[in-house]
Amino acid sequence: MNGPSILLWGFAATIVLSITMAGSQRLGYTRMSIPFLLGTMVTPNRDRAMLLGLLAHMMNGWLFALLYALAFESWHRATWWLGAGIGMVHGLFVLTVGMPIVPAMHPRMVSEYFGPTPNRQLQPPGFLALNYGYRTPIVTLVSHLVYGAILGAFYQLAER
Repeated sequence: MNGPSILLWGFAATIVLSITMAGSQRLGYTRMSIPFLLGTMVTPNRDRAMLLGLLAHMMNGWLFALLYALAFESWHRATWWLGAGIGMVHGLFVLTVGMPIVPAMHPRMVSEYFGPTPNRQLQPPGFLALNYGYRTPIVTLVSHLVYGAILGAFYQLAER
């Protein structure tokens, strides 16, 4: 396992994923903000939530880079297209499994079954995160595909 490569390219890939997602939000393609969703899990302060969420998102990016690196090492190869393939699976998992269970873990988010309360006011993402816009699945898949492609293209396998 190549630790410096994981740290460098995991950071770079996460930055690109974050820029793609944030840019898509600002351009109106999606209303989803992963840093905001993560940050509001730990604080009700919306400004502080963005900072804490971005830090959590960056840590998650490194953690997932480690998982991608494990796959590359087990296959004894790392290519952009293998990384993109893992990224596509990763994005599909986030959309189909991860997003629908967020309300069960999020203390400030309503669920699909129960409406808002004084403490729970954030809209749930729903299946494929479609509650945040019909282009959200496309933005999410493209962002994760690019994340994986960057890791696959630049990760250096450990010397044997």
